[in-house]
Amino acid sequence: MKITCQRDTLANAFALAASIAPTRSPKEILQNVKITAAGSKLTLSATDQEVGIRLDVTEGVEIETEGTALLPVQRTGAILRESSDEKITVETDESGIRISGSRSKFRLPGNNPDEFPSVREFDEEKYHQISTRLFREMLKRTAFATDSESSRYALGGVLLEMEESSVIAVGTDGRRLARMEGTGESVGGHQTNGMTTIVPTRAIALIEKALSDKDDSVEVASRGNDLLIRTPRAVISSRLVEGRYPNWRQVLPQRENAVQIDVTVGPLFAALRQAAIVTDIDSRGVDFTFADGTLKLEASTADLGESQIELPITYDGEPITLTMDHRYLADFCKVMDSEVTFVMEIESSKSPALLNTDDGYAYVIMPMARDR
Repeated sequence: MKITCQRDTLANAFALAASIAPTRSPKEILQNVKITAAGSKLTLSATDQEVGIRLDVTEGVEIETEGTALLPVQRTGAILRESSDEKITVETDESGIRISGSRSKFRLPGNNPDEFPSVREFDEEKYHQISTRLFREMLKRTAFATDSESSRYALGGVLLEMEESSVIAVGTDGRRLARMEGTGESVGGHQTNGMTTIVPTRAIALIEKALSDKDDSVEVASRGNDLLIRTPRAVISSRLVEGRYPNWRQVLPQRENAVQIDVTVGPLFAALRQAAIVTDIDSRGVDFTFADGTLKLEASTADLGESQIELPITYDGEPITLTMDHRYLADFCKVMDSEVTFVMEIESSKSPALLNTDDGYAYVIMPMARDR
């Protein structure tokens, strides 16, 4: 095999594929990226046998001799990052792999590419077609709420529910829950069954990296124990998390007497960061008091001191105070644009807070016990 490629193009593609190769594994062959040169296309494949990616590179590639090779992740990644050459040539022979530029030459040992496990292709006839922008937003707004450390494995991933024109993503760790609804198009009658299509959080991170704003749509197929994603340049496959997801619809509050207050993300996040200055790992609670047109944020830690920050709001009813973990509210603010206005729904100090946006996003935060 012999190819010449724009270094930046190859480096970016290689970094994405290499991001899922395990740094340690009983199967050392997995610590490689397989490259296949055929026709006018270079395909990079990587897997840890739970998540896999096939990434096509067509721009800036010249294929002189077709073939396959295994490139070791650490050494090849370092070469591509540190090189200042505009173009890189990769060729193989019986003695291994040669990577060279106009001012650099490297020789690396080569493994047999036939021993590398296959990575799934997307050949599904049933799938959902979803706007790339929407799908990326759904993943970003739910993945952070998952709990990969939990003994309840189902909480270590994002639940996807797809039926006809409806697509829903949910993430929870048992103390807060994020849900976003959107629309998609079912092709071939594709739909998910029950609450078992749980995509592991680490696969979500890879999918987010692979999605490009240049692409109009992404295709998503759930089959058996796997999920397949296809973009114009990549196919990602992932085993689903075993287990059944909790009934998240029961967690979303359905209340008639709750107070609804319009809040803008930016000013709230600024006030929250100030209030959290005197919190620590053992004292994360911030008191939120809604009264007299003001939201008062108060925190207190014996060794660190006290804080009191005020924010004007449109509420003049009876005072309501609830205590929330400031990190959970900060996580919500981080995935929203600062100028966005949302509705914060509260009822009492013992009831969860519900945050709603007008684009199908809902976020529930369970209250903490008040110790002040």
